[in-house]
Parts: sequence; C-alpha cells; structure tokens
Amino acid sequence: MRKISILLTFAAALVLSACGGGGGEDRVAELQDSGTVNIGFANEPPYAYENSETGELEGAAIDIATAVFKEMGVENVEGHLTDWGELIPGVQAGQYDVITAAMAIQPDRCENALFAEPEMQYGEGLVVAADNPHDLHSYADIAENPDVTAALMEGTTQFEFLESEGADSEQFMSVADIPGQLSAVQSGNADVAAATGPTLRAAYESLGSDAVEIVEDFEQPDIEGIPSFGAAAFNLEDEELRDAYNEALATLQEDGTIDEILDNSEGFTAEENRVETGTKTAAELCEG
Repeated sequence: MRKISILLTFAAALVLSACGGGGGEDRVAELQDSGTVNIGFANEPPYAYENSETGELEGAAIDIATAVFKEMGVENVEGHLTDWGELIPGVQAGQYDVITAAMAIQPDRCENALFAEPEMQYGEGLVVAADNPHDLHSYADIAENPDVTAALMEGTTQFEFLESEGADSEQFMSVADIPGQLSAVQSGNADVAAATGPTLRAAYESLGSDAVEIVEDFEQPDIEGIPSFGAAAFNLEDEELRDAYNEALATLQEDGTIDEILDNSEGFTAEENRVETGTKTAAELCEG
C-alpha cells in the first residue's frame, strides 16, 4: 500500500490554487510537471478511506486511481478528506483534480461532474438488527412495511432505489456516513441500513457487533442502476484530463492491472466486480 498524504478540506483555499480550478488544455502536462494529483475522497470503506491506525489512504478506488495516474506519469497522490455530499461540489469548485469513491455514474450526477469510464461494478446490501426481526431480504420488503425505518447515507443512490421499489420517503433516515447507518440500527433508531454490498460488509465486519447482522440472502433489485458502475469524476471543463485518464485506465484494464487491484482489495474480486470492456460506457450511463 502506497503512503499517500491526506489533507483536510478546511484548507480548501490552498487546494484551490494548487489544483488550478480546471478548464485548461494543458491540465495533463500541468499535473505531470508538478508530479502530484489532488484527489477528493470520503471515508467509505472499502472504496476510499483513511486507515485510522496508519493514516494511509486505502481502498480499491484509491488504488485504481493511483495506478492510473502513475500510468499517466503522475507519481504523487494527495488525498483530501471530505463528506460524500461535498465531493462533486468540491471538484466543480476546483478543490480537487479528481474525486474517487467508486461513485455510481448517474444521469443527475453527470450534469455536475465529468465521469471517466467505469472501473468497477457492485450491487446492493442490507444490515439489520440481530435475527432480522422484520424479515427484510430486499428493498421491496422495506417498501411493503411502512413501519420500517431505513438509515441511508446522504447523497447516495439508495434513496432513489428504495423509492423505485415503492418505499415512502418518510421511511428514510439520512445520516452522514456508513458508520452512522450501522449505529442507527444498533441503537434501534433505524431498522435497517441500505448501501452498496461491499460498503456494508466492510462496515459490518469492522463493527464486530452481535447486535446487527448482514443479510446474506439479499435479493438484488431488478431496477435501472443496479448493478452500479463506479468511476472517477472530474471538473466539467477537464475533458482533456478525463480523456487521458480513460486512455490510461483502458491500458490497465487490458493488461490485467485493474483485475489484480480488485483481487487484492478487501471486499472485491475481479470476477465479481470487474467491468468487461464494452459492457457499459459512461456516456450510456449518463443518458440513463
């Protein structure tokens, strides 16, 4: 695991000048000359997070972005920790060169950020109280029981997915992060936490509590957007940088590097999470 410096977003003004704000035709050369790329991330294991013990930035999305920028000739990665909901506003404001959190490519997000091609795919999952007292095995089960409260991380696709399955927005409890979701279930303030499968499993295993359990026989919803396809995202004006990233990403997908990263990342396997060439493009996903 490479050591990556992590900065806090209260230094946004300094980051703004360092990143250049996007839009120039020489953005790739600019990053190559500086040797450093500024990456915005939110603490969401196993995609992109700060290891609380080592201070290192870890996760499959971080490792992929690091490898891609190295292929582009940019060796140093500086991570900037922020809330999930501030990732897209931050890259648009020029606080980061790129954001990476395996963020699902969605049409509404494409209006505010320029997505690279998908680098991984993943499904959904649930964590419930021990013994699953409400017998929840799908998003449809949540929708069918109006007394169930679902803890969801703000800004995520689970709000839309659950509504697509018929859930009422009054059933939703919005929290800041994944640990907050599990804490809500553990304390009894919520009945279920819904998020992407890899995220929930990593958080559940880290929590180590007998008060909650992961739903092993979860039924994936048959709705548009699942599986989700995650990618890095750039300022809307940074097409040259995004295109260069895509070219380097394709090289690493073809030579097996991305598969190797997925196989070596907790919660992922190449067989389950790789995106086969031509399966889905960012343009298709942005169109919906």
